[in-house]
Amino acid sequence: MKYYITVVLSTLLTISSFSQTKQSPKINNDKPKLVVGVVVDQMRYDYLTRFWDQYGEKGFKRMIAEGYNFKNNHFNYIPTYTAPGHTSVFTGTTPKYHGIISNSWYDKFSKQYVYCTSDDEVQPVGTLNSAGKMSPNRMLATTISDENRLFTQMRGKTIGIALKDRGAILPAGHTANAAYWFHGQDEGNWITSNYYMDELPKWVTEFNISGKKLDYMKTWEPLRKIETYAESGIDENLFETGFKGKNAATFPYNLENLSKENGGYDMLKVTPFGNSLTADFAIAAIDGEDLGKDEFTDILSVSFSSTDYIGHNFGVNSKEVEDAYLRLDQDLGRLLGALDEKVGKGNYVLFLTADHGGGDVPTYLTSVKIPSGYFDDVQFEEDLKGFLKEKYKREDLLESVSNDQVFFDYRVVQEAEIVREELEKSIAHYILQYPKVSNVYTRQQLESGEFKNGTAGLIQNGYNQKRSGDVVYVLDQAVISYTTTTGSTHGSGFSYDTHAPLIFFGKNIPHGETAVRSEIVDIAPTISVLLGISFPNSSTGTPLKAILEKKN
Repeated sequence: MKYYITVVLSTLLTISSFSQTKQSPKINNDKPKLVVGVVVDQMRYDYLTRFWDQYGEKGFKRMIAEGYNFKNNHFNYIPTYTAPGHTSVFTGTTPKYHGIISNSWYDKFSKQYVYCTSDDEVQPVGTLNSAGKMSPNRMLATTISDENRLFTQMRGKTIGIALKDRGAILPAGHTANAAYWFHGQDEGNWITSNYYMDELPKWVTEFNISGKKLDYMKTWEPLRKIETYAESGIDENLFETGFKGKNAATFPYNLENLSKENGGYDMLKVTPFGNSLTADFAIAAIDGEDLGKDEFTDILSVSFSSTDYIGHNFGVNSKEVEDAYLRLDQDLGRLLGALDEKVGKGNYVLFLTADHGGGDVPTYLTSVKIPSGYFDDVQFEEDLKGFLKEKYKREDLLESVSNDQVFFDYRVVQEAEIVREELEKSIAHYILQYPKVSNVYTRQQLESGEFKNGTAGLIQNGYNQKRSGDVVYVLDQAVISYTTTTGSTHGSGFSYDTHAPLIFFGKNIPHGETAVRSEIVDIAPTISVLLGISFPNSSTGTPLKAILEKKN
């Protein structure tokens, strides 16, 4: 009897164990081989809808037809610039924590302006130019790329690619195998620094000498008949900058003839061909870096920078911007096709977003009776210093006025026996009365309170205690500080700068769309959940349930 009971119990335990083994789901046993993060520089959300009828079937339309479209996706901080944007996408947090508070900023400790990725401790690779002296050294947080490297014991690769160094370096993180960016002038090569490697891989060298850059030094004409570009303004107008050596900012543009006066190969950046060259290089990288070839997920970040250069030059309502997006649509189609072929359809996940939007040219808005204008930074700083001289009898209380922030010289403030909080209030009151300024916040306010909504919340999310200034001001809607009265820019917390596309596409991504608000910091934790890896170490975003919770 005892033997019988033992056999029965043993059999039941075996059946139970087998049942549990068979029925218990494995966590993350179906990961993509490759995650591709695409950032389109200065892409407003409405570029998806405005140019929709002009797009082909293989780019934006394919992603939306097969993927998930977040139609109400926003940046949740100020300032909306390129470096903070790329960093926030991949760290899942804001400048408050990742520390990239602008493209360049005044450093209170070294008493100088610093560039977001400059690094004098590294050496250029692929060039002798200082354009190669770059690294992620100023970024304080980890990225999803870093976390994937850590999770896979450095076996999952990370490659970052962009025309702009900051667009390549910051998304790739601290542990990247490589980040490659484009150095124009008289070279026109993809380069890196010895932060990543001591010499360029063979495939990069071969790409640089392949003649691709020469192929694109041609005439930029509209992709289609310009009369069909009904979604943008007239070709010749007063709101565009254009190129040196050409009287009017109108098609066509002969790049070979104009390049000598416009930076040599750097001119490619200000045409759609810069994006095409980026797509070519990214496709070459899939093979060159063996991406998506084994069981360890790799990450490829690709930033298309030319759309930003074109927007700054010609403005968001220009024929040139419309043409740039129709051509980008084709380049995205080529990239998706290459991923299907080289990694395998259904083996990768791709997300597409932007680093910021862009506003209409104020002179154009004024012409159609919409309130707008320009803010004179130089005059403002002179007036502010004049106010301080009259009130405090000192001309040296400030170290810098930059990035819409005022930085105190703490040593001078202390010597003058001025209470810092009172100086903050005094300056804030003065600035608030200044024309074209809508809001002002002091260090005391931003450090002592928590603002969850509105402009104050956006400022606070972009405010880093150690790196930011002592008084922060916000300009009126559609008012910009810019060196010219032509071309568009960005940086504000208004919807034209914060509303950016967000599309997820690929392996296990459901088809659908939502108008529920999402934020740019939600992307990184969503990818972390998809991969089953740790969130970036400063992540403040929320995983997007819409694409993570499978419907029965």
